[in-house]
Amino acid sequence: MRVHPLTGLAVAGSTAVITTAAASLPLSLAAAAGAVAVAGARGGARRLVPAAAAVLVPLTLSLLMVHGLSYPEGRTVLAQWGSARVTAEGLGFALQRGAQVWAAVLVLLAYSFSVSVPDLVAALNAKGLRGRFAFVLASTLTLLPAIAGHVERIRAAQESRGLVIRKGLLHRAAAFRLQAVPLVLALVDDAGSRAAALESRGFSNAGPRTSYRDVPDSAWQRTVRWALVAAAAAAVALRMVATASGGAP
Repeated sequence: MRVHPLTGLAVAGSTAVITTAAASLPLSLAAAAGAVAVAGARGGARRLVPAAAAVLVPLTLSLLMVHGLSYPEGRTVLAQWGSARVTAEGLGFALQRGAQVWAAVLVLLAYSFSVSVPDLVAALNAKGLRGRFAFVLASTLTLLPAIAGHVERIRAAQESRGLVIRKGLLHRAAAFRLQAVPLVLALVDDAGSRAAALESRGFSNAGPRTSYRDVPDSAWQRTVRWALVAAAAAAVALRMVATASGGAP
């Protein structure tokens, strides 16, 4: 059974929305673990985990620092340094928000590492989205995997010329400083090549267009997509009602 690209996008997007709206730590952890498991089953966990860690570790640390040290409703003080204090409530709030972010980022990254960009562009075109906008959306979803691929190739080229990267976060951060300039230049060159390719294929031209790539769809997958969109909308509505009635923040 072949999963339509838009069905995978609906699964990832609705999961991110529902876990964020539910604000449930067990649900967020389950969604994050499920995303890693799916990526592992498709052979993408080796690329997914480092890319996610690069985004989420600094963000999680900032959440812990902000909410752990200055949560206004914190009562159970675990440690205190002058006006700064670490509270159990602040750490719990930071953990819950961090888990929501981890779930949303991991499910979207798992999708972006597994989706076929040509199939996604063709599927969006078939649904009436203009070619240029379809390509921009697909490129946005796959931007981080593309960057990870560039970094891997740059690191391999530098190591072949004698660069030694020792183990440890500090050594890898120092090595990334040497990779940043060629990475930016490669991304700029890639953007120019893609723009020229889009122009040569008439993406900016108006009028109907055809595609040689056919992405099969089915009635049951379209039903699943609409059900997922409805579930995400319902989760957001329930969250708004709970907030308005004085429920969980």
